[in-house]
Amino acid sequence: MWDTFFEQAVDLRARGEPFALATVVACQRPTAAYPGAKALIRPDGTLTGWVGGSCAQPTVIREALKALQDGNPRLLRISPASQPGAEPQEGVYDFVMTCASQGALEIYVEPFLPRPALLVIGETPVAQALARFGTQLDFTVWVSDPDVTRERFPEADAHHAHLEGACAQVHARTYVVVATQGAYDEEALKAVLDTDACYLGLVASTRRAAAIFQTLRGQGVSPERLQRVTCPAGVQLGAVTPPEIAFSIMAEILQLRRRQESKAVTGIQTGPQPAAAELTTGTEATDPVCGMTVRVTQARYTSEHAGTTFYFCCGGCKERFDRDPEQYAVGAHV
Repeated sequence: MWDTFFEQAVDLRARGEPFALATVVACQRPTAAYPGAKALIRPDGTLTGWVGGSCAQPTVIREALKALQDGNPRLLRISPASQPGAEPQEGVYDFVMTCASQGALEIYVEPFLPRPALLVIGETPVAQALARFGTQLDFTVWVSDPDVTRERFPEADAHHAHLEGACAQVHARTYVVVATQGAYDEEALKAVLDTDACYLGLVASTRRAAAIFQTLRGQGVSPERLQRVTCPAGVQLGAVTPPEIAFSIMAEILQLRRRQESKAVTGIQTGPQPAAAELTTGTEATDPVCGMTVRVTQARYTSEHAGTTFYFCCGGCKERFDRDPEQYAVGAHV
């Protein structure tokens, strides 16, 4: 089993697909998990492996998805004695164990995200310096130019002679810099304008950029599309030499990358589990009996009462609800 588990993790990593690794680091009996138990959680919420039963899994999945969103690992402490209002510790999140077993778990969740990509277009000295800096800053570096060679760009992960092939790899975590510097600026810029790149930088003077934009507008490119382009690319440091220019551009890219990550963290809701019967998302509900989060699409136990569907973590909670639904249904929202 574990050979297959780690093979899957290696395969996901090799294909650049994000996932989170959850590892049980401590437990207090009774609990179905054990120290060292592991699970992989993918962006669609599927879990492979084992980190405990239905009491722990919804919390682990929810926090793993948050980790994939903000890129930060976290330690989850799930315990009946948890005090969510206590003094917070960085990277540590407390949750109340709602299951009847009343065991306790500590689970470390670590996100594995694909590296951001840097697409450098051109084979100029600035392009070569960008490839070197991109590698040092842990970007996946792609270079595109008709004359590109591995000898001139030994650091690059991929070399594309044809721009179409490079543009096909661009995704939302790709930073693109057109460093053709007069060779085929218009063609290169036009090719990347409609990609999903999060940054488009052009290495050109203000006067040269104005001429490029005028040519593209004459070819039918709208002003709105051209507004995506940052020119001159880079933080204004007074850079003169190719390495200095490349350094200023990577500084701007790094600044943008960290700002985007900061926004992702700000938008994350953390803290204790919601009160009983509160719906957390469109795919989750709370067991009205024990207060545990239940994934609606995977719920095995449900009951209908007064025209409303209630979801349960186990048959025991469903049985208690069915004996006296009014006791648990009052004030419930699903």
